[in-house]
Amino acid sequence: MKNFLRITFLACLIGISLVSCDDLFESIPNDKLAEESIWSDPLLLDEYVLPWYRNMDNGFSTYVTTIMKGIGREYEPWYGDQLTVSRADWYNADYGDILRSSQQEMTTRGRTKWSGYYTQIRSINILLQNVDKIADGAQKNRIIGEAHFFRAYYYYMLLRMYGAPIILTEPYDPLTDTRQLTRATYAATVEFIVSEADKAATLLGAPTASDAGRATKGAAFMLKAKTYMWAAGVKFQNREEDYLGFPDDRTIEMYTQAAIAYDSLRNLNQYMLIPITATTREGIAEEYHEIFLTKNSQESIWEVQHNDDGDFATGFGHKLDRETAPPSCYGTFAAYVPTQNHVDEYRTISGQPIATATDYDENNPYENRDYRFYANILYNGAQFKGNTLEIHYRYPSKDDNNYTRGADLLAYGSSETATYTRTGYYMRKFTRESQQINTDATYASSQNCIIWRYAEVLLDYAEIDFKLGRPGDAMEKLNQIRRRVHMPEYEAITWDDIVNERRVEMAFEKTTYWDLLRWGIAVEKMSGKTNPLYGMNVYVYDDGSPTVYRRKTINGSDNTVRYFREMQYYWPIPWDEIRRHGIPQNPSWLEM
Repeated sequence: MKNFLRITFLACLIGISLVSCDDLFESIPNDKLAEESIWSDPLLLDEYVLPWYRNMDNGFSTYVTTIMKGIGREYEPWYGDQLTVSRADWYNADYGDILRSSQQEMTTRGRTKWSGYYTQIRSINILLQNVDKIADGAQKNRIIGEAHFFRAYYYYMLLRMYGAPIILTEPYDPLTDTRQLTRATYAATVEFIVSEADKAATLLGAPTASDAGRATKGAAFMLKAKTYMWAAGVKFQNREEDYLGFPDDRTIEMYTQAAIAYDSLRNLNQYMLIPITATTREGIAEEYHEIFLTKNSQESIWEVQHNDDGDFATGFGHKLDRETAPPSCYGTFAAYVPTQNHVDEYRTISGQPIATATDYDENNPYENRDYRFYANILYNGAQFKGNTLEIHYRYPSKDDNNYTRGADLLAYGSSETATYTRTGYYMRKFTRESQQINTDATYASSQNCIIWRYAEVLLDYAEIDFKLGRPGDAMEKLNQIRRRVHMPEYEAITWDDIVNERRVEMAFEKTTYWDLLRWGIAVEKMSGKTNPLYGMNVYVYDDGSPTVYRRKTINGSDNTVRYFREMQYYWPIPWDEIRRHGIPQNPSWLEM
């Protein structure tokens, strides 16, 4: 079966670097390439768009470098409070610097991201400037649709990170163009992104098996809706600086427009929640877990296409399974370890928060929990890869202080950087139990990384309904999600219920990080002083004494490890751009 992105990614020979498909054209002079080769050649035309896809998101191809600052690729949930990492050397990399709110590191990262997004925008603008040279037909319509989609997408990424950017609709070469450009207003940027998404929607079609991974009409509507959802954020209302938000409060308008966009998406009748037919705890958890291993399902609207063969050395596979596996399953990284903060978000099987639940037993905390807990979290005693995980300390008795560590609290192998969980948990969501972990240098995993799925549509719409005074409609959308996982339905809802359902259903997905920013709670939730990260120590006794579960603070209750400042709602624009165009820098950033 033809798979567009699998074939073309392999053709580009893109690994984990930021190298684009430009290498394919090394034998052709760059200044003549577009005019003489691309626009008249269907194959080259398809290959021209590849960097737009490749650079949209790194998916699970995340790594942290301890040597070369500024090139590590962040996986957003690392910076929230649902996940952390266990390797000390990663805290000494750019990841740790950003976690500690280093202005220097964020200035470097801000420059890298800004440049990367505008590189793709320039490529898109070049194509749109030459559309009259492309032969009429289905390919032309689709390519133009992709161009408008990705121009909207990259400006959406800029808007989320920097506020209103410089809007360019034609190729711009800073080496030869002496014009001074200006930052757009926030309102104009939202309008531009939405207009581009609308143009894309008129040209793009439904998802097909033969072109899995291409932008679709549904993805265009989703992008439009997500833009409005972002613009409804509390931090972007009543701003004096028109490039940081609206001059008045447009929350209701933005939510209303997002609902209209979601209606367009839902009316396509192309997406649905994948049903779960099992009725046992193990069966429900397994079927739910499988949703995230199924590529391009009916629930998926937009996802990063990783290589089917998992080739990491020369392709676009990733190391998620290796990086998350417990030591008893040959894991050495202990990346993406869930926090106790997140584990506490899973309510009991009766739907009650654990703080007040009558069916929660603090002496047996992993029983009677939301079925999604068992699909997403590996805990002491969980079954994984044929092992019963030992994430505990074993004592002869409560009176004997001599203990041994369980197998999953002992680093596997001889590597000096091998480690184990700091939180008492490992991540199960997204991982494939059957994936072999070995010493093959080309080993990798192949699961796609979902960016948007239909469950998020329902959750966004529930938020909209609630904020616009329709709690009954909001409750019904939440209950669709709960019915899928055989959890009891809500009979009434609060804002906390909406937040909790979103945090559990979208656990470890990238939206959970951005939610903290658009809700205006990032300073509280991403700072150690106001939201320390917790883990769990489990003590097992050979003399038959009851197992003891004791919460622990894993990164301190101050701001020395995790710190988010108000200024980080808007990242710094590169200072070269500030000087060249005379545009205002985002508040509080100093030139480094």
